[in-house]
Amino acid sequence: MNLHRFPHFLLALTVLALGACASGSAIVTGNTRPPVALEQVKIYLEPPAAFEVIGLVSASSDAGWTEQGSVDYAIEELKKQAAKLGANGVLLVSSGEKTTTVVGGYGTGYVYAVPVTAKTVQGRAIFVKGP
Repeated sequence: MNLHRFPHFLLALTVLALGACASGSAIVTGNTRPPVALEQVKIYLEPPAAFEVIGLVSASSDAGWTEQGSVDYAIEELKKQAAKLGANGVLLVSSGEKTTTVVGGYGTGYVYAVPVTAKTVQGRAIFVKGP
């Protein structure tokens, strides 16, 4: 690696690290409830006995140092989105990944592209009735 390019490479890595985060969204399809604490939201792979669907939630993250770390951040964001709607559970619908490209080099004289893969999760925000 050419040493005079090294500071630009470090700058690019720093920007990517600072920009890495989890993001999420929610679509209300039922009746919302008062927000709940994040710790009250459980993830379900199978539908519980009795529940009401409040909405659809989705999240993605490229923030983890490992693939599992990125999934963990995405799940945490999924739970945050559900908690805002007053859901005490998320019925997991799907998980996957999406890849985007970050292009840098403005003002450096060099152009580089860095692929960024984010883990994605989608689910139904639900209110579980009973124990």
